[in-house]
Amino acid sequence: MGMVKQDDGWRLPDRLWAQMEPLLPPRKPHPLGCHNPRVSDRAAMDAILFVLRTGCQWNALNGTGICSSSSAHRRFQEWVEAGVFEEFWMQGLLSAAALRSIDWSWLALDGAMTKAPLGREKNRPQPDRSRQRRRQAQPAH
Repeated sequence: MGMVKQDDGWRLPDRLWAQMEPLLPPRKPHPLGCHNPRVSDRAAMDAILFVLRTGCQWNALNGTGICSSSSAHRRFQEWVEAGVFEEFWMQGLLSAAALRSIDWSWLALDGAMTKAPLGREKNRPQPDRSRQRRRQAQPAH
């Protein structure tokens, strides 16, 4: 890959990487023991965060030079399953709370799971005739 030679502003800062790296699970050995070298965890994390920030498709990563799309997506799935992102989010909230940088007094949790007020019944009666037949010219008597 290696198209990007310098930091282009999309990379994870060193300070943040130092906090995130200990959360990563240990690498699983390859079952056959013979394979191409694994993409570095930092390159995979840069690629994952690029996708999350930009909203691009995973396959668009192949053109960036950060990491291959298949490696990044596979690592993303491994790390989601291991709870890496949830733990990092929790650590961020705890450190922000310790600094008292979040004003929780104005926040509220609300949600509603109801039917739309003007929504119709899901299984409403269907017309007797098909739409196509209704719009055709009627035969003369």
